[in-house]
Amino acid sequence: MSRLFGTDGVRGRAGAVLTAELALRLGRAAVLGGVAPRGGPAGPARPRVLVVRDTRESGPMLEAAFAAGASASGADVHLAGVVPTPAAAIIVGRLGFDLAAVVSASHNPHADNGIKLFGPDGRKLPDALEERVAGLVEDLPDDAAHGTDIGGVSVFHGAVEDHLRALDERFGDLDLHGVRVALDCANGATSVVGPEAFRRRGAEVVVLGDEPDGRNINLGVGSTHPGAVQGLVVESGAEIGFAFDGDGDRVLAVDGAGRAYDGDELLAIMARHLHGAGRLTGGVAVTVMSNYGFHAAMDAAGIEVETTPVGDRHVVAALDERGWTLGGEQSGHLIEMGFAPSGDGVAAALLLMESLSGAPLADSSAMERLPQVLINVPVSDRDGVMADPVVLEAVGAADAGLAGRGRVLVRASGTEQLVRVMAEAPTEAEAREVCQALVERLPGRVGP
Repeated sequence: MSRLFGTDGVRGRAGAVLTAELALRLGRAAVLGGVAPRGGPAGPARPRVLVVRDTRESGPMLEAAFAAGASASGADVHLAGVVPTPAAAIIVGRLGFDLAAVVSASHNPHADNGIKLFGPDGRKLPDALEERVAGLVEDLPDDAAHGTDIGGVSVFHGAVEDHLRALDERFGDLDLHGVRVALDCANGATSVVGPEAFRRRGAEVVVLGDEPDGRNINLGVGSTHPGAVQGLVVESGAEIGFAFDGDGDRVLAVDGAGRAYDGDELLAIMARHLHGAGRLTGGVAVTVMSNYGFHAAMDAAGIEVETTPVGDRHVVAALDERGWTLGGEQSGHLIEMGFAPSGDGVAAALLLMESLSGAPLADSSAMERLPQVLINVPVSDRDGVMADPVVLEAVGAADAGLAGRGRVLVRASGTEQLVRVMAEAPTEAEAREVCQALVERLPGRVGP
């Protein structure tokens, strides 16, 4: 089994790729290879594992299978049910769990599902530990735990309230009385937290995507379908709107006129607010996908920027290394380390409201987003393309031609035989021209 873990855990079609058998083996392997029980005065204790999930119909099956595997390897497993992904990152650290597993495929369609693992510090497992777990999935030892070595499985009550309590602690001074807010909960895990978190701040909340049925998660709603919340904002006369993804670790915003703002734009507003208030520790960490306009805005504000590979785990690692507290991705994974070492869509939405200080989102003017064109190119050998000297020379020349005005980025997909070609320029026409010229230089293209 090659490349079991992708950029965000193990993910695939539920029942076909991510089967109950694989989930069980992953539960066993995670405990055998990824958990160091904290123990106590009486000696080593059983590993304690927290399992949460989103609203997909395959969630209970995979939750049960993972729990069976983990308990068979000697862990006590606590099932928290439906709660946003960031709740796991918060609870695992606060309540002394050794591992958390989140059963979710984030923004993917309902037929997909996934399992991602968090360590006792609330951070996703590092690559080396994931590789160790993946190796054990392939080659589990024969001496399975049995008898008194088998752990228990029980229901964990109060995870939703634990998440809300953490939000109350962080945003207790945020007053949203008189503000009408539209929320799109993607028929996912945020349905149980998002509306209540805003109501506790005094906001008038109008909601869609809060009636999950197991199959409608992300279906025409959520952060990948902004039209839904845009329509709700306009219809309801809301001052602002937010759309979360299925597991609640990302968010995008919509102003009163219905214009959508991505993670770069929201992060720029937050960074400038915290910097101006003297509360920004160091600078901001973003990925290579962040818009050139974000970098220009941060430079103008005197805020340092660290750039990482794609993936929120890389953002967290950069923040840890530098001792910074704020970072995120264009996709809407926005991280404030003082709250949790994970993207939290609801916390990010509340931080944006704090940053706006009552002003309309449309008046923020934190950055000017450059037009961006992205073309995904199927190729026969993505690694070969990325090592081709002709391609490297063409990318360097295109980047030099946009110096001070934009940029290009060519990178291999982490999960598919694709090369992603992206260009940003002052106009969409120029960005598309540059992008297309680079596409034509790629060897081994598959299809037209």
